[in-house]
Amino acid sequence: ILNLVDNALLYNHTGGSVTLRVESTRKQAQLTVRDTGKGILPEHLPHIFERFYRGDPAHGRTERGSSGLGLSIVDWIVRAHGGSIAVESQVGRGSTFTVTFPLAPA
Repeated sequence: ILNLVDNALLYNHTGGSVTLRVESTRKQAQLTVRDTGKGILPEHLPHIFERFYRGDPAHGRTERGSSGLGLSIVDWIVRAHGGSIAVESQVGRGSTFTVTFPLAPA
């Protein structure tokens, strides 16, 4: 969660917003992190969960640098717990990351 929120804050516009939402049903729990930031270019979306992938340098971090590992680690942890992660993004409007975990039967 920390990496998703950190990215949402880092790639957001000044005065933009970050929204976290948690929902559950009997079968699954879902966490959504939504921002109103820069968004992700469509050609980068299929690759953002790959190790060391950093996307377009002109569109990314400046002062902090990036190893390109954050989202791949998030993906690995989510999958290790039987979950899935998805992203929707529009350039100039922001991104939404949705993490879904199955819930054990009661």
